Amino acid sequence: MDYNTVLENARKNIGQYCKACPVCNGIACGNKIPGPGAKGVGDTAIRNYSKWQEIRVNMDVLCENKEVDTSVKLFGKEFKYPFFAGPVGAVNLHYGLAYTDVTYNEVLVKACMENGIAAFTGDGVNPDVMKGACDAIKKTKGIGVPTVKPWNIETIKEKFELVKDCGAFACAMDVDAAGLPFLKNQTPPAGSKSVEDLKEIVDAIDVPFIVKGVMTVKAALKAKEAGAAAIVVSNHGGRVLDQCPATAEVLKEIADAVGDSMTILVDSGIRNGTDIFKALAMGAHGVLICRPFVTALYGGGEEGVKVYIEKLAAELKDTMAMCGVHSIGEISIENIRLPK
Repeated sequence: MDYNTVLENARKNIGQYCKACPVCNGIACGNKIPGPGAKGVGDTAIRNYSKWQEIRVNMDVLCENKEVDTSVKLFGKEFKYPFFAGPVGAVNLHYGLAYTDVTYNEVLVKACMENGIAAFTGDGVNPDVMKGACDAIKKTKGIGVPTVKPWNIETIKEKFELVKDCGAFACAMDVDAAGLPFLKNQTPPAGSKSVEDLKEIVDAIDVPFIVKGVMTVKAALKAKEAGAAAIVVSNHGGRVLDQCPATAEVLKEIADAVGDSMTILVDSGIRNGTDIFKALAMGAHGVLICRPFVTALYGGGEEGVKVYIEKLAAELKDTMAMCGVHSIGEISIENIRLPK
């Protein structure tokens, strides 16, 4: 199976909303929700993709000709590549009935672990979603990152018991999900978190805590103050706020501010190995990719995920070699040309 076959299969299985486009750039789906679209006019998802494409890479082959090492360590765990599958929820609503959140996470977590990376898993109103995700992570001996929605503190602590039991090497919260309608109707209230709220949450879990949904230096400093070990620079793929900057536009200033004291991850619009290289050059320690993993899984199950991981890895290795760097740690801002 190759990637084109994965895409062809996905179009048969993925439901009426997602088009399983050759390039997931937000244009075909626009603002269609349900589906993989974005909020409002759909501008933010399109901008997320396009701003990565405006960054150029600097070719330099006047260097030693040797093997490229793409391995990276995250919270004491070594991975083959510096990219991870991002969390996704309500797959049967947005992507068709071939999978539920539980069966999707079962396939994704296993396939990612077997191919050298980790999956971030989603959460939902149905408690079986988090339970199923944690069960899948437990089977991989903790190689996965459960991502909890920003519920009220009582619900969060209940879900943390599942996280602790599965042995996950880290735990995340997508605070950017505060913009999702179903959270706004929760009782007690769910959604945005103050620094004091985050401190209580961080103290309630005994593994590195990742705050996903940081788009400003100010927010990054708040996450640091609360004791988070890492942040994900993310606007939730454009699904929670219209007219938002792209993550490529804010990553460098955030990494410059806190990258020496926190792990920096980034998502939204990153679609190939060259994009991954650009993000690392701007100061990220790793990246998350979400929607294309949905397409890969719907198009080929575990094998589809493997094919997509190998595609990203080959593109990243080629970019590194052609830019004269041979390890992830060598990648720097000098390897790219930012738009003026």
